[in-house]
Amino acid sequence: MFLYLNANLGIGVDYFLGIFTNAGDGAMWVVVLLLLLYHFKKKHFFPLVLTTFLTSTVLVQFCKYVILPNEARPYSAIADKSLIHTVSFIKPHEINSFPSGHTTTAFCIYLLLALLMRQSWWLWVGLLYALLVGYSRIYVAQHFPLDVAAGMLVSVISIWVGFYVQARFTPDIKKNFQPQFSS
Repeated sequence: MFLYLNANLGIGVDYFLGIFTNAGDGAMWVVVLLLLLYHFKKKHFFPLVLTTFLTSTVLVQFCKYVILPNEARPYSAIADKSLIHTVSFIKPHEINSFPSGHTTTAFCIYLLLALLMRQSWWLWVGLLYALLVGYSRIYVAQHFPLDVAAGMLVSVISIWVGFYVQARFTPDIKKNFQPQFSS
């Protein structure tokens, strides 16, 4: 599956996904935090955002360095390097593959904003963003599909923990998350 998803789709895709993969970088949390707290005036959701960030970071790092330390990434796991498509300006990492932290960040951001933003367009744009980050991690030869799937799962767990903590601060939390399907 990795080799199929990692297939060379041309220089344009290399540049697009090679740059877009950074949209899942941990620094995106700063952008999201500032947007939610100041632009969207969602300061009362600080416990949800902070807990989600901390939980996802702890779970990813715990998996990478305690549960599966030195887990091989595609470039070191596949002996025949000619089978692997790499992007020229991205150095393939060799260890600490499981789970994908970039995918975890992207899906946490998507799920947070899907919960907190009332505009339905975000559900599709955000999902595309998160899926592209996950796919980009495979395309740039940094992760296997299982690493990406695990990143998605970690994000769901992190949002659930964040929602639980937020409920301690906001007893009537369900009123804040009523779906609204108009743009």
